[in-house]
Amino acid sequence: MSDDKFDKDFETTGHVWDGIEEYNKPLPRWWVWVFYLTIIWGIGYSVAYPAWPMLQRATPGLLAFSTRAEVAADIAAVDAANAAINAQLVATELTEISANVELNTYAANAGRAVFLTWCAQCHGSGAAGAKGYPNLLDDDWLWGGDIEAVHESVSYGIRNEQSDMARWSEMPAFGEILEANEIDQVVNYIMSLSGAPQDASMVDAGAVVFEDNCAACHAEDATGDRFQGAPNLKDAIWLFGGDFETLKATVTDSRFGVMPAWEGRLSQAEIRAVSAYVHQLGGGE
Repeated sequence: MSDDKFDKDFETTGHVWDGIEEYNKPLPRWWVWVFYLTIIWGIGYSVAYPAWPMLQRATPGLLAFSTRAEVAADIAAVDAANAAINAQLVATELTEISANVELNTYAANAGRAVFLTWCAQCHGSGAAGAKGYPNLLDDDWLWGGDIEAVHESVSYGIRNEQSDMARWSEMPAFGEILEANEIDQVVNYIMSLSGAPQDASMVDAGAVVFEDNCAACHAEDATGDRFQGAPNLKDAIWLFGGDFETLKATVTDSRFGVMPAWEGRLSQAEIRAVSAYVHQLGGGE
């Protein structure tokens, strides 16, 4: 439908779609001025604040504003506010922390924050662990579950190259030592200790294989040895899984989990706090 009034008010761009013409209308004046103001504001912002990326850092801006500096200042303020109780936490014997209600409450809260920041990636936010990562809620501890043992594990880690004091254990890959049928036998024996074996006829032979090759670390009764970090094989708690195929893979190829050393990365107060938190989760001794 054509309207002479509209045809005379504005020029068209010359584009036509199905008889519909496109007017060449200018933008509203207020919109144009707002657009110009945003350009001016953007230029002013890039001059006053960090904005343009350089090779190593952004331009600092005339105001030298830094969000990193603000965060660092906030952290420093919190550290200053907690300096006295952190000093008390470091000075107090590990076994005495729980006896001081105020200190124990602080350690538990601070330790939870440390745990969620640094430990939850492996052990889970609720500390229940995952396949290959220990559950910290139960009472099964490879290296001991008292507060001092937990503190040592956190400080130096497990099988890492960061600390000369890291806890260290290494299970042989018995696939290079035993015959395939002997591995099947000992796996069935291990399964029989806490449940039903896959093949009961192999259990007796597996007991002999176990005594000859495994008892030195896991003990003759298979209850393990915390000094060596050798797990208890009778409690039905498995780090990587307790089914036949998983156990066979463990015996054949071994496992070699690594935990980093937190000494040097965390402050002593943070290490003590997270040790106290983990110890209080329910499985501490």
